[in-house]
Amino acid sequence: MLAFIGFLILGLVAGLLARAILPGRDPMSLLATTVLGCVGALVGGFLGKALFNDNNGAGIVLATLGAILVLWVYRAATRSRGGVRV
Repeated sequence: MLAFIGFLILGLVAGLLARAILPGRDPMSLLATTVLGCVGALVGGFLGKALFNDNNGAGIVLATLGAILVLWVYRAATRSRGGVRV
């Protein structure tokens, strides 16, 4: 249970850092930011294992980099095509 709470805290911090590093309009709640960071931690952990054979988990750096990648993909997928963005 304690590991799960730690994972949620890591996700929140990574999501907040990703949104601060990649500024823009993202109407996300705190829960959505936490989910972004948790998914980013999973992506960062996968990339760390694949690229560096790192078995220690994502850590805050790889979790933040993974969250930045997920946020970038999210923005690209939800970007409106054509018209004027306000």
